[in-house]
Amino acid sequence: MERFYAVFDTNVLVSALMSRRQDSPTVILLNYVLDGRITLLYNDEIVSEYDEVLHRSKFDFSDERIQAVIRLVKTGLYLNRTESKENFLDPDDRVFYEVALSKEGSHVVTGNLRHFPQTPIVVTPAEMVKIIENNK
Repeated sequence: MERFYAVFDTNVLVSALMSRRQDSPTVILLNYVLDGRITLLYNDEIVSEYDEVLHRSKFDFSDERIQAVIRLVKTGLYLNRTESKENFLDPDDRVFYEVALSKEGSHVVTGNLRHFPQTPIVVTPAEMVKIIENNK
């Protein structure tokens, strides 16, 4: 089984946790993490962002569920950032891209393509599912 490496933008986790559909690309991707097809890439800044956003009251996720997601993320690969000269609509998104740059062949998976540089490593959840499905 080929292993894929990815950084999930926070919106991917939020969408997966909110979805009621098991065939949603974000839910499929979370299952790929659970079964070892995807290794998540992260650093302390990314984990802090996940923790802060997932604890927002508008989402109403239990602390137990959030901590389970954080533990899952931390089963991945901790990497430092590789500096990028790219411009970002939202500077807070830079960390996701720069961590992905630290592992050759990895992707940034996001529902907000316009927030990231238009490069082949930045993909939507549906595109990432396709990449994995096409490499079985």
